[in-house]
Amino acid sequence: MALLAARANVSPDSGFPPPHKERTPAPDRGLFADPEKRSLLSIPGIKVVPLTESIGTVLENVQLSALTPQQLDELALLVNECGVVFFRSQDLTTEGQVKLFEHYGELDRHPSQKDTRHHVIRGSTVDHREILAYTPWPSGDFHADTSFEINPPSYSMLRMEEHPPVGGDTAWVSSYGLYDSLSDAMKALNVNPGFVTGFAELKKYEGDKILDFLNYHIHAADDHYVRFKWEVGSVALWDNRAVVHRVIPGSYEAPRRGIRTTVFGEKPYFDSKSEGRLERQKRLKAEKANGDGVNGADGNGVGH
Repeated sequence: MALLAARANVSPDSGFPPPHKERTPAPDRGLFADPEKRSLLSIPGIKVVPLTESIGTVLENVQLSALTPQQLDELALLVNECGVVFFRSQDLTTEGQVKLFEHYGELDRHPSQKDTRHHVIRGSTVDHREILAYTPWPSGDFHADTSFEINPPSYSMLRMEEHPPVGGDTAWVSSYGLYDSLSDAMKALNVNPGFVTGFAELKKYEGDKILDFLNYHIHAADDHYVRFKWEVGSVALWDNRAVVHRVIPGSYEAPRRGIRTTVFGEKPYFDSKSEGRLERQKRLKAEKANGDGVNGADGNGVGH
């Protein structure tokens, strides 16, 4: 009976329709950015505040609504490098957020959303850890947005319209950092714990052990973790390909409501010759020491 009773709390995310048809998205806007981000960083009064060595940066004294197309491209590059960038006291409206995000590509539609342009995120006081014992709740634990799609989102933006004074924080973990610390064979796996239930090439108990390890790997990554305390008017912009995130469970009673926009990204693929962040940093450091650095790069970014 406990199992049947728990089904009353099945995630609304669990009844998704079939994935969208495959798309060929426009090139990532970060590819058009000045590597030194001179236009963005020349905004009067701007302050760049890194939150950890691995992930997360706050941009102070910047209004997203006032950014030029060039500055938006450079912001995309900064997000590529930092994983997630935060803003406070933004004057964006929903229409302004939608218009801004159209600069980054074709707006993605979450399967459960009513408006084709954005998705409303609401708070929940349910402890998702209890539900996970019976049926996965994809949005209750670390996840990348709609990674089951053929073209998962490249960029995601969440703008908070209502929020409790305490509780409802969101945490992000750098997939770059997670990737760098795995063995080569494990790096070939594309896993989102909320959506992946096994591996076709493995027996169930083998796949379960790997999924358990990868879930532990995410939760134990304190050195690649950042937690953000929301306020009304706060905005987070992240690279959905390079981080996973989750809302922190809580018992807050005040309303929590945010507007999320996403754009279609490229179809994921595995390139055994691609560089991880750590490999890139080492290469750029060596090139700089030899006097043949690339585009003035400082070694903190990750190539596309």
